[in-house]
Amino acid sequence: MPLAPESSASKSPSAASSLDDVRFAVLDHATRVWAVGAVHGQAAKLRALHQKLARHFAPGDRLVYLGNVLGVGDRIIETVDEILSMRRRMLARLAGSLEACDIVFLRGAQEEMWSKLLQLQFATNPSEILEWLIDHGVGPNIVAYGSTLDAARAQCRDGTVAIAKWTNGLRAAIHRTPGHYQWLTGLKRAALTADGGLLLVHASVDPSRPLTMQGDTFWWDSGAFDRLARPFENFARVIRGYDHRHRGLDLARPFAATVDGGCGYGGTLAAVCFAPDGTVLDRIEV
Repeated sequence: MPLAPESSASKSPSAASSLDDVRFAVLDHATRVWAVGAVHGQAAKLRALHQKLARHFAPGDRLVYLGNVLGVGDRIIETVDEILSMRRRMLARLAGSLEACDIVFLRGAQEEMWSKLLQLQFATNPSEILEWLIDHGVGPNIVAYGSTLDAARAQCRDGTVAIAKWTNGLRAAIHRTPGHYQWLTGLKRAALTADGGLLLVHASVDPSRPLTMQGDTFWWDSGAFDRLARPFENFARVIRGYDHRHRGLDLARPFAATVDGGCGYGGTLAAVCFAPDGTVLDRIEV
């Protein structure tokens, strides 16, 4: 649900911390910020990226996964397990300089669609919604948590009660997989550094709307991101993790950056390190 519009004045630590912390993550005292692009269920690539990232990660660094951890690929459980394992490893290694709130997971379009599927019994046209979700990458999630596409379609034909029983079964499977339910329910819509330098999102922001009124724009880009020709709400740079048009990594624009190497679509998985002023300091691709 959208919040009241926020002033477009420069963000201060106090203004940033006043944002709804259920929806937004504020990165305090960030020396550098590592942003990881869309993973799309590619557990092996994520593991390889983490091995390299662990060697580059330093005290004062912060880590943001920019959404679309789920979907498309067929190693969904292993992928979520790997990001949770990386979080535990980094917190243990950098105890005292890194806290749990310094590692942020954003809700991507895939996670948004997965959440919608888990509420499919409330849809007025569940069969149509299911097919659309499957066409857009949700199918591997269904299989990963113990069901099949045929079973999903059959429940839609059998009506609301059958669908509710089926989605409850998926939720139970998520709960049985350690950490997965907590991860899914703790996803943020966007992250920003406390000084207002960086804004990190999944797919887009609409420059004509304030941060707190972006709504679905965070997940679905209709071209608004390409129109960022000046600072958005005085952020030095807006960083996104997924380009629906699959045009690859783009770090050349002055006020925007895309950290999407095309992982899951034949491309690379990327992590890029940014200074608080938006300068690119380091990058890893696997």
